[in-house]
Amino acid sequence: MEATKQDKTGTGHDSQDAVDFLEAEHRSVEKLFKAFEKTAEDDLEAKAALVQRACEELSIHAMLEEELLYPAAQEALPHSDTINVEEAYIEHFLVKALIAKFETMKAGDKGFDATFKVMSEMVGHHVEEEEDELFPELRKSKCDLRALGAKMAERKTKLQSKLDAVGSRSVGDKTTTL
Repeated sequence: MEATKQDKTGTGHDSQDAVDFLEAEHRSVEKLFKAFEKTAEDDLEAKAALVQRACEELSIHAMLEEELLYPAAQEALPHSDTINVEEAYIEHFLVKALIAKFETMKAGDKGFDATFKVMSEMVGHHVEEEEDELFPELRKSKCDLRALGAKMAERKTKLQSKLDAVGSRSVGDKTTTL
């Protein structure tokens, strides 16, 4: 295995398929949500850092799904009655609205914790639908999940580089956009 291929996905697997790639991303965000739940009420610095990281990961993840996964799913599953990609786009829109809300909030502000909790619940519902419905259907389809996974890993690397180039944004700082 080449180190460069391993580094692209961040999981140590070269040529990881799209479903495995996205499931690993889901687990990563879930860990951030769980860490936030366990964070002391008055540890505002830790809360801000966790929210910032979750918002960054969710923003990149949504872009990957919207640019690559959903178009591939619509092509591979054109007649599926159980897969509703339009619903997924709406769920992404709502999560992005909550992410935007954090641009004007700071840890400790009224509604900060509640906003993150609602976002966590929405993402949990979205992940459950993808993993229980969309991903199994994609595995059964003729979609080239390895090629799609490689495209996602490459796109994530580019998006992460853009984020790194401008510096990780703080919650409450409106200056950074991808």
